[in-house]
Amino acid sequence: MSADAAARTAAMLAALWQKNQPLMLERLDLLDRASTHPELHEEAIAVAHKMAGTLGMFGFPEGTAIAREIELALEAGNRNISHLAARLRALLFPTR
Repeated sequence: MSADAAARTAAMLAALWQKNQPLMLERLDLLDRASTHPELHEEAIAVAHKMAGTLGMFGFPEGTAIAREIELALEAGNRNISHLAARLRALLFPTR
């Protein structure tokens, strides 16, 4: 890939990240609530799975790993994910 194509791709991904930030914040909020609201358990698993699948594309491989850890914890019946959700939020939105 040429330097110009790489720059265009990086700019496109940065624009997509900006567009998707509100959705990511909504997903993080749901993960925060899932720790204390059992009725959100299945939705939280789906959200963690989606985040694990997309964060690497935006340049957050560590985010993918944390989201996958959340997904696995929830699948195992562990609702105590607040510390993982906090780590993920800090990684994705360090200034908030």
